[in-house]
Amino acid sequence: MTEVSGKDQGEASRGGLQAAAAFVRDRLRRPFSFYLISLLLIAIVPSFIFAFVILKRSVDAQEQVVTSLLKASTGSVTRIVEREIEGMLTTLKVLSASSAIELRDMRVFYDQASVALADSDSDLVVIDRNHHQRLNTRLPFGAPLGRASDPESIELAFKNKGPLVSGVFFDNTDGRWVFNVYLPVSLPTGESYLLGLTQNAAGMAKAVNRNTLSPGWNAALVDGEGNVIVSSDAAVKSGEAFFLDKLPAISIGVANISENGTDYRVATEFSVVTGWRIAAWAPRAVVDAPILWSFLWLSLGGIIFASIAVAGSLTIARLLSQGVKLLAMDARRLGAGEPIKPRRYVITEVEDVSSALARAAAARSKAEGEIRFLMREVAHRSKNQLTVIQSMLNQSASSTENASEFAEAFRKRIAGLARSTDLMVANAALGVDLRELAQNQLQPFAPDDPQRIVLSGPALRLETQVAQMLGMALHELATNATKYGALANATGVIRLDWSVSDGMIAIRWREEGADIAAPPKRAPGQAPARTGFGTVVLERMLGMALGAELERTMHPDGIEWTIRIPRGGRDDGAAETGN
Repeated sequence: MTEVSGKDQGEASRGGLQAAAAFVRDRLRRPFSFYLISLLLIAIVPSFIFAFVILKRSVDAQEQVVTSLLKASTGSVTRIVEREIEGMLTTLKVLSASSAIELRDMRVFYDQASVALADSDSDLVVIDRNHHQRLNTRLPFGAPLGRASDPESIELAFKNKGPLVSGVFFDNTDGRWVFNVYLPVSLPTGESYLLGLTQNAAGMAKAVNRNTLSPGWNAALVDGEGNVIVSSDAAVKSGEAFFLDKLPAISIGVANISENGTDYRVATEFSVVTGWRIAAWAPRAVVDAPILWSFLWLSLGGIIFASIAVAGSLTIARLLSQGVKLLAMDARRLGAGEPIKPRRYVITEVEDVSSALARAAAARSKAEGEIRFLMREVAHRSKNQLTVIQSMLNQSASSTENASEFAEAFRKRIAGLARSTDLMVANAALGVDLRELAQNQLQPFAPDDPQRIVLSGPALRLETQVAQMLGMALHELATNATKYGALANATGVIRLDWSVSDGMIAIRWREEGADIAAPPKRAPGQAPARTGFGTVVLERMLGMALGAELERTMHPDGIEWTIRIPRGGRDDGAAETGN
């Protein structure tokens, strides 16, 4: 009882699984287009999600790169400015060591300074403790000079007794915005002077060149008072207060600043040597525009590509469905044995299947025709075999004197006939030697006198198909010779020779000494005699199957066949052999 219950439970479980599988199959039974679009969505949706994640990471990485580039750019500007200022300080230190200033020979000192500054954009001024200009290389020596235009920086430089870089100021002498680099000098007499190099503010434009900035970005040098020294933006003038009021308060680095309702991305750097700030800025809209456009283009491109992909999938599904229906119809015709022609399809794989079906139909038709022909050949060869056996029986009976000799001779001829068939099977892979093929095919018909069958030709191997067809032809020729030709009497001779030239195998079958009977005369209107099946085999098996050329010549003493076959076998040697 327990075993029966367990068996019932197992069968019930298998039945439940089969029912569940059938339910799933019914639920999943959908058109090809459904699965094609599903596959498309499976491929596209994760790709878009991944693309958005990668874009977000790329944006974050780009933000870091931009920040690093901004810091590098402002740092580069700072180094350019500091190198310029340090160069000016070096020039001042060299000039301060001149003996002319210690001897208070201003004329000589003026000439020395003019020569030293000939290739620069700077001018030297010498300012005393009362802020009067004692010398200015911008003006001719001895020209009247007024008070210096930057009293606060001058006083601070005297007080600190060290180098000082001024802010931007308007030079009344030159009528332009400039800045000075001061170096206090104390003479042995106790007098103090300031050596100053005056530099045009516009000359620092090379430090804030827009070519070194990203599109939409500007840069400016801002002095300690928040006034612009020079800017890459033409709207931000030298000497004016920098338009971002919060700039002096922000720390060094990158930050966001709102000014007059506009958000800016600002990077700043501080120069210890000059006390200036280097500022680079751009509207947030300009900075964020590439990111926004990337999202927009990604979204728009995704929608467009998804639409194209879905439309293409539906089109492909429709083409495949139509192709499958036509293939199904051709398959039914193939099953019915009807001929099929290959169709043209848009999809090459479907077209390949259609071509394969057409070839299968043609192969089936050809195979059926060959089977019918082979059935006729089997029947015909069976009759010929009976004739051959009868001929062998007669020859054996006429050439032997007792029953044992008769049995032995007859057995040998039967064995030779069997070997002729075995030869075709044994040499199917390597090819069949033509001489061996001829010997095996003619052996069952060979008379006792071996000189009546003469073989001559070079060693030559034939492909299996060629050997099979040619063997059947030799069999037919030998059968006809036994019945009607050279082997039908006791004196006839068969000469079989072959040669190879120009890609052709030439075979000649010549019967000599045959008893040729005159053909019967036809009555008027009588149909010609029916062609023998042996001749049909020659013409069809050699002419049609192998593309051979056949020529028959009737001589007074026997028939002659000339057969030319396109060479397709293998030649193992070219040595002529005798009989």
